Amino acid sequence: MDIEQMNFFGESNDSENIKDLEKELKKLRKEIEYHNRLYYEQDEPEISDYEYDKLTQRLKKIEAEHPELITKNSPTQKIGGKNKNIFSQVTHDVQMQSLQDVFTLEDIGSFVDKVHEEYGDDIKFSVETKIDGLSVSLEYENGILVRGSTRGDGFVGEDVTPNIMQIKDIPHRLNTDDTVEVRGEVYLPRKEFDKINEELLAQNKQQLSNPRNAAAGTLRQLDSELVKNRNLSIFVFNIQKGMNFEKHSKGLDYLSKAGLKTIAVRYVCTTKDEVIDAINKIGKMRDNLEYDIDGAVVKLDDIKIRQEMGQTVKVPRWAVAYKYPPEQKETKVLDITLQVGRTGQVTPVVILEPVRVAGSIISKTTLHNFDFMKEKDIRIGDKVLIQKAGDVIPEVDRVLTEKRDGTEKEFNIPTTCPVCGEPLEKEEDEVALRCTNSECPAQIYRSITHFVSRDCMDISGMGDSLVDTLIEKNLLKDVADIYYLKYEDIYNLDGFKEKSADNIISAIETTKANSLDKLIFGLGIRHIGKKASKVLAKNFDDIYAIMQASVEKLSSLEDFGEIMAVSVYEFFKKEETKNIIEKLANVGVNLKGEKEEKKSDKLLGKTICITGSFDNYSREDIVNMIEENSGKASSSVSKKTSFLIAGEAAGSKLTKANELGVEVISIDEFIKKIEEGNK
Repeated sequence: MDIEQMNFFGESNDSENIKDLEKELKKLRKEIEYHNRLYYEQDEPEISDYEYDKLTQRLKKIEAEHPELITKNSPTQKIGGKNKNIFSQVTHDVQMQSLQDVFTLEDIGSFVDKVHEEYGDDIKFSVETKIDGLSVSLEYENGILVRGSTRGDGFVGEDVTPNIMQIKDIPHRLNTDDTVEVRGEVYLPRKEFDKINEELLAQNKQQLSNPRNAAAGTLRQLDSELVKNRNLSIFVFNIQKGMNFEKHSKGLDYLSKAGLKTIAVRYVCTTKDEVIDAINKIGKMRDNLEYDIDGAVVKLDDIKIRQEMGQTVKVPRWAVAYKYPPEQKETKVLDITLQVGRTGQVTPVVILEPVRVAGSIISKTTLHNFDFMKEKDIRIGDKVLIQKAGDVIPEVDRVLTEKRDGTEKEFNIPTTCPVCGEPLEKEEDEVALRCTNSECPAQIYRSITHFVSRDCMDISGMGDSLVDTLIEKNLLKDVADIYYLKYEDIYNLDGFKEKSADNIISAIETTKANSLDKLIFGLGIRHIGKKASKVLAKNFDDIYAIMQASVEKLSSLEDFGEIMAVSVYEFFKKEETKNIIEKLANVGVNLKGEKEEKKSDKLLGKTICITGSFDNYSREDIVNMIEENSGKASSSVSKKTSFLIAGEAAGSKLTKANELGVEVISIDEFIKKIEEGNK
């Protein structure tokens, strides 16, 4: 089914097979949790809100049609991400919920119609801009600001009061002595975002990806002075507790008079047409606002009816958020150049006439490969529509061929490496062109910048410019050479003083103790990402055990395919890899794995499935207990299933287990099995 064509209020598809749905649910939940961590905990999303919302809509649709498949740990039953444990925790007295997202105006109309049918045609709605920032709670006692906290998972957030105090648009004292808790969205104005990036560019530092991530990252800084200098702002849009009003709009009027900066763009509407017209008005002003928005919120104005409608575990039933499609802008292809990646892959880079998209200025974008460029028929001089995947990565959506005037030029696919001049090769079953010269300067540069990046060894201060300079001065030939740099090597470079040179050397020294998975990911093995790196680190005693592992052994690892196994095997058989590992070992870089110790072998050889809900245990808790005792947790029931752990509201898995004659036990019986095994 095409997710984009699904209607949020659509009917269920009875022809879908339960087993296939369970597989899809597992994949969806896993993918959504992954993107939740990137968005909420790391402030580094990989996909756009629009793409993320399509995934969650599909998950919600399946669960609505098959409630027996809902689990407590499903992303639909939780809000946002976990806290980063930098600040102390705050338990919210009033849950800070997220909103139900919809993607079509028809869905908005259905929402309005449903409310009118139940409560009358004179019910009013407040239509407001949905600010793209970080949701916070502000608590005032007798008019004085006493605490500011993030939303977190909706129930528990982070205490960021010192940083909240640095935001000039948040008053430390209200124009009233009331005790009240309010909710708002902290954001970074576009002009401040551009100013910060200009300063970072001048300092040869990595620029911020977008205002939303910049705001979230800034508010979680330990340095309050940095927060002050970045000039964050806020819009307050709700009263959480402390003051009661019959109408939401009256509450916002009160907050504004009290001295708080309330949501700037809002319309009070009655009819469906008025609501849709307000959404369209907000959409048209999107480019001209001083801040980023990613949608429009439609909420009931009547507080009493809100209370009657209530809420689900995650979202209120009295509000929805209309999400605008990804922002697209037209620009011109000025040139097409080439880039050599860390694995030798040569890819085309489109140089664009600079244009602002989703909060930042875009002047170039990397294409996937030459087949992609050919398929899109991208030529120098073309007018194109671009958008940003994840509000981070710019991409060409389509070429405006109707605007061609005949001056456009096709780009010839290269046959030699643009850096070292060696012939390019295309491996069987691959579309990528690669430079096979391991000493190619471009490959060395890319491999080192990857190695020092945040997700890998995270060496603070080792920016692209410094890496380039060190390679040029012949101080870096591979990633291991980083750990052989001396204070004098850095100090003697232009622009470095005693403190900055010392900081670089200290940062390098600190990363010697990093976990093995960060090193593995940093080595840049083809097909091996962060997750696969963690799998390797947890299944082997050290890197030498990985080097000696056979393809068969590697293939047997959970979530490890044959292609990945072959890639790891071949990488560690290279002489240059062995030399790098030896150099790393000689300077004390951690090469030990995090192989998990089993509590017992009681469940060895057992495949165990779980269904239903449990009062005192989450699904994750039970899976951990299974794995700690050498068992294998399975998401589906089959003839190979050893037994099924069944809780309340057990669904189709229980039925199937009974049909196949699979043993069914309670959580208490399962705990007893483990305890007997551990005596």
